[in-house]
Amino acid sequence: MLFRTRERRRIDLGEVDRAVAALELPEAVFKTCPWQPRELVETGLRQWLRCCGAAMRDGQVVGMPSHAVDEAWHGLILCTQRYGAFCTAAYGRFLHHFPDGDDFVVSGAPSGGSNGSMTEQLGRTVVAWSLVAKPGENCVLWDLDRRVGVDHPWGVDARRVAAIEAELGRSSAVD
Repeated sequence: MLFRTRERRRIDLGEVDRAVAALELPEAVFKTCPWQPRELVETGLRQWLRCCGAAMRDGQVVGMPSHAVDEAWHGLILCTQRYGAFCTAAYGRFLHHFPDGDDFVVSGAPSGGSNGSMTEQLGRTVVAWSLVAKPGENCVLWDLDRRVGVDHPWGVDARRVAAIEAELGRSSAVD
């Protein structure tokens, strides 16, 4: 499903990065997110928000790879004024949350229609990360839940991440 961008400001990933870096995360964000270290969860949330910018820019739907980050995102969304102002600064529009089943959320495109399987959505999250990662920056999202002790961790298998990144490398070499 694609966004219609003719009427909307084109998302600039540099603006997204600046807005994410400037975002203050109050204690309320972590009310339902007890996992530690909190700094790791915060890093994951910031990386997720950057991925959402790439997905929104490209009209894609991405999957949430971390239960801990999902809980922190829920906490941020409940800080409605802060979240709304952040979305406007980062994306030029509101980043909606569309629950999909009991375990994951999808983001990046309007609800309705088929957005692909969760496996496909998580694959697009890996692609989005490749578009926003700074040189040498490691993504903490893929195994964050395991690292912070979530009982039933979500995530993306390291072999799958490597395979998607290798395919991206081959595709860019052809272009």
